[in-house]
Amino acid sequence: MATQQTTLQNVAFNDAAAMKRRHDRAKLFRSILYHSFVLAIAIVMLYPVAWLVASSFKAPDEIWTNVNSLIPRELRIQNYIEGWRGFGGLSFATFFKNSFIYAGVGTLFSVLSSAVVAYAFARLKFVGRNFWFAVMLVTLMLPSQVVLIPQYIIFSKMGWLNSFLPLLIPRLGGDAFFIFMIIQFIRSIPIDLDEAAFIDGADRTAVFFNIILPQITPALVTAAIFSFYWTWEDFLLPLVYLNKPELYTVSVALRTFSDPGSVTNWGGVFAMLTVSLVPVILIFIFFQRYIVEGISTTGLKG
Repeated sequence: MATQQTTLQNVAFNDAAAMKRRHDRAKLFRSILYHSFVLAIAIVMLYPVAWLVASSFKAPDEIWTNVNSLIPRELRIQNYIEGWRGFGGLSFATFFKNSFIYAGVGTLFSVLSSAVVAYAFARLKFVGRNFWFAVMLVTLMLPSQVVLIPQYIIFSKMGWLNSFLPLLIPRLGGDAFFIFMIIQFIRSIPIDLDEAAFIDGADRTAVFFNIILPQITPALVTAAIFSFYWTWEDFLLPLVYLNKPELYTVSVALRTFSDPGSVTNWGGVFAMLTVSLVPVILIFIFFQRYIVEGISTTGLKG
């Protein structure tokens, strides 16, 4: 009897072990399939960037004749030197400085203003709050090209053309997308903290800076990163408002550098395009955890 029971236990143990091995093999197969699919998508998405970087090291006559290969026949560092010299006596140092001014100051204005407006919508009760909130949301669906001509006329009459004022001052009103995102964060903060601060004698300004802002840091960092990205790559607005070459941003300078009406130094163009990717890549590397935290928290606390 004991022998029969032992045999049954061994059979059950072997069946469980065999089932576990099948489960592990199936899990391994799904993992390999998933990672292979993700790797294939990553290669497709990163290939244009890899081609750009590879082309920045190719000779001008090789760029369009050796399109399918990412390995240059001759490593040409001279492209970066020639590209950095720029055009019209202006080097790309000037254009990068202008882009950092536009993206840096514009991001600061946009994020801080959005935080103030979001606090007002989330915490203050005023006449017409729901109406103005709806108006703000409607602006998200309004293409920026619709208001471009009226804004240009207004800024022209104000004498703001050929300056950074029409690019920066409107950002003091905040960005509708960032306002909506930050509102979700503020609404997730218990209002009891505000009331406790009021009891201790704090006013609205103190509550905003000492309680609200520290709590919404992930949202602010996320908004700042996206604002910098969108501003850095902006081409239309600088093209419309900045006509002096010494005020060009990188995007406009690259467009002028690659003028199809003349002989284009494509090696220099691709070299400067590669350099222009460095700031956004570094920001993503150092702040990616804030991006993930900000987006996921916004979705969970909405």
